[in-house]
Amino acid sequence: MDFTYAPAPESRSIVDLKASYGLFISGQFVDGHGSSFKTISPATEEVLAEVAEADDADVDAAVKAARRAHTRVWSRMPGSERAKYLYRIARIIQERSRELAVLESLDNGKPIKESRDVDVPVVAAHFFYYAGWADKLEHAGFGTTPLGVAGQVIPWNFPLLMLAWKVAPALACGNTVVLKPAETTPLTALLFAEICQQADLPPGVVNIVTGAGGTGQAIVAHPDVDKVAFTGSTEVGKAIARAVAGTGKKVTLELGGKAANIVFDDAPIDQAVEGIVNGIFFNQGHVCCAGSRLLVQESVADELLERLKRRMGTLRVGDPLDKNTDVGAINSAAQLQRIRELSDVGEAEGAGRWSPPCELPDRGFWFPPTIFTGVSQAHRIAREEIFGPVLSVLTFRTPSEAVEKANNTPYGLSAGVWTEKGSLILHMAGALKAGVVWANTFNKFDPTSPFGGYKESGQGREGGRHGLAAYLKGGDL
Repeated sequence: MDFTYAPAPESRSIVDLKASYGLFISGQFVDGHGSSFKTISPATEEVLAEVAEADDADVDAAVKAARRAHTRVWSRMPGSERAKYLYRIARIIQERSRELAVLESLDNGKPIKESRDVDVPVVAAHFFYYAGWADKLEHAGFGTTPLGVAGQVIPWNFPLLMLAWKVAPALACGNTVVLKPAETTPLTALLFAEICQQADLPPGVVNIVTGAGGTGQAIVAHPDVDKVAFTGSTEVGKAIARAVAGTGKKVTLELGGKAANIVFDDAPIDQAVEGIVNGIFFNQGHVCCAGSRLLVQESVADELLERLKRRMGTLRVGDPLDKNTDVGAINSAAQLQRIRELSDVGEAEGAGRWSPPCELPDRGFWFPPTIFTGVSQAHRIAREEIFGPVLSVLTFRTPSEAVEKANNTPYGLSAGVWTEKGSLILHMAGALKAGVVWANTFNKFDPTSPFGGYKESGQGREGGRHGLAAYLKGGDL
């Protein structure tokens, strides 16, 4: 029987795209003093909207609005009242979930089934979770006094989810926020600003300033910002750490990763294959904790790779708004260029490159799911973060060798372990230098669980009770 592929596109009509967007300061959209930039759809390269680029004066206005709101309203409000606003925001996110999911996929390039079934539900869950903490801070163990104004800079891989990770705990603790979304993905943050208006959030509690790196630098350097939260590259994270050193500002950094996904010979192979696919091809590999290094025990390596290649051949690459799509568009031309360059380096270094037959669209930014075999620890594709749908495969013989290879990286954000032996899981979890270790699964997130890394993967934790510590005086872990 011939099963012909039938597209199932999600309608764009639910999204009311504006031709241009201003900055969200003190509860209102305002024109910026700087220039503007275009945000485009990575799947089609069409211009979606013109967005204001905040300059230093705009950032200063946003910080002043946040300070006024903190001093006069938000920090004085009982936690039970702050909770009501967070609950209201969470419910509106649920009510507008389809709109948010479509806009996220349009602006980011990720498949609609991921933004619909993963991103937006977890966003709402974070606001619900931290709403529950707002009147119980004395039980968290980190004090109850907010820091003040939080400057937050988020990346393009999970635009709305990273916003929730940062905004929800900050507000629950009584802080106000100045947030900058990534230059290539500002639209869901601006829709979130509308949700803040819809929820009647007091003016200045959340301020959103769009722009590029200069806007982020202005937020980090502003003398009246008490706290800096950043998710992004290790290079920029190091620059932020240098900028805030000696200022007294608290900082959390969630940076790059090169996670090992470790498969032992007793693991359920088909289950492990699904975990490998989810670990590296979810969100086009645009994931800091992506399982980009597969470490597989030699005795099952051939069988696992055969099944993995067969599974990769079933992945659909294409229109992010098609509900059947598994792998969407690469977020930008610059990121696509980096993925191509590092993949070419891997091939030049002697690793075996393989991708399933894959017809890519003519327009937009696309890269097929790719694996490299015969990879050694010295290869750049085993050491550097590619941040794309590219998997490096290494083998090992013993658990100690697996630990040694997994830890042979400057990063330490996450890892996965696949085995039927509970004792081996516990041993690996204790031996691996990673902030999160998943057992027989990968990329599982919950607002009640803290997330963060070691070494060059950052400092501090987001999520769970531990996520409150970064936004309270005396809350150092």
